[in-house]
Amino acid sequence: MRSRLASCVVAVGLTAGLSAVVPAAQAAPQTTSSSGPAGPAASSDAQKLSTLATALKRRLGGRSAGSYLDRTTGRLVVTVADRSAAQSVRAAGAVPRTVTRSGTALRRVTKALDRSARIAGTAWAVDPAADQVVVSVDQSVTAAKLARLQSVARPFGAAVRVQRVPGEFSTRSIGYTAGGQAIYTGFIRCSLGFNVRSGGVYYFLTAGHCTNEGSSWFGGASPDGTSVQSFLGTRTGTSFPGNDYGIVQYAGAPGDGLDYPPIGAVYQFRTGADRTQDIKTAGDPVVGQSVTRSGSTSGVHTGTVTALGQTVNYAEGTVTGMIQTNVCAEPGDSGGSLYSGTTALGLTSGGSGNCSAGGITFFQPVTEALNAYGVSVF
Repeated sequence: MRSRLASCVVAVGLTAGLSAVVPAAQAAPQTTSSSGPAGPAASSDAQKLSTLATALKRRLGGRSAGSYLDRTTGRLVVTVADRSAAQSVRAAGAVPRTVTRSGTALRRVTKALDRSARIAGTAWAVDPAADQVVVSVDQSVTAAKLARLQSVARPFGAAVRVQRVPGEFSTRSIGYTAGGQAIYTGFIRCSLGFNVRSGGVYYFLTAGHCTNEGSSWFGGASPDGTSVQSFLGTRTGTSFPGNDYGIVQYAGAPGDGLDYPPIGAVYQFRTGADRTQDIKTAGDPVVGQSVTRSGSTSGVHTGTVTALGQTVNYAEGTVTGMIQTNVCAEPGDSGGSLYSGTTALGLTSGGSGNCSAGGITFFQPVTEALNAYGVSVF
């Protein structure tokens, strides 16, 4: 643990990581403004599209390279490689788009990359709109390692696109609380994802690379940022790398006099006033969907889902099945909430860039964590 903490101290100044090392006198989290999240109607529509996309993915298998939301028409577009698949898509109420490469063909690319090109600072996923596997390469990847990656990609021709991105992919950075607020263990600060429960037992979810760092978690920083006021609970599960989720059991429950909020809400920082967004359900996003992220450093920001099933090669290890977005994030936002209206979608994992220049941010799908631990949002 000592070597990891030391590496975090160095990395905070060098990378756009998402968990933060807490100095002796931690500065109060900064807040920013942004436009409001999608309302309940938009959230409901997005969930219907997600359900349709999941059903068609299962039905079509390798005959489809994926689906995405057409933001002009609001309809789900599904890529297909044959006439029969197109008929199935139409019958289900979505729009088929015939492409050159099937899902099976593009999976050959990702399997080759998985076998031979797991290089820290790289990430890849199928882009259904482009009908390609897009490989993102951050600034830490040397020319020699880039050449190695390109040698793996080259035999697949136009089926794969390699692109440089600014910054470095990293998970690092610097009572009962709500999603997006600061949580602490030792000298590490992260953000709470979602409050969850199983029967009458209450927990919260955050990033696994955060819960790996300590078992006892605290929250409720004082107004001047110089102290942590309350013990929240104890880690009961953690998974990183491979996945990026962890769970902490609260020491108490709502209504026991420990100043707990009454609902499983996400905390939102807006125009100088604090308010919360209630979370009622959990789901999976669709490529092209508008989403909102809340974190303890940068507050609330909005953006779009740009890929699903993303493989990300961090220096600390590889994670798979991630959600990729163009929503910005900064040190300390790790573990924070990704949502659409009242629907929980993901936990902030890592990325590159910041909220001044923008960047890529990856999220652990929350449904996987909920299923792993047998809990639900509330």
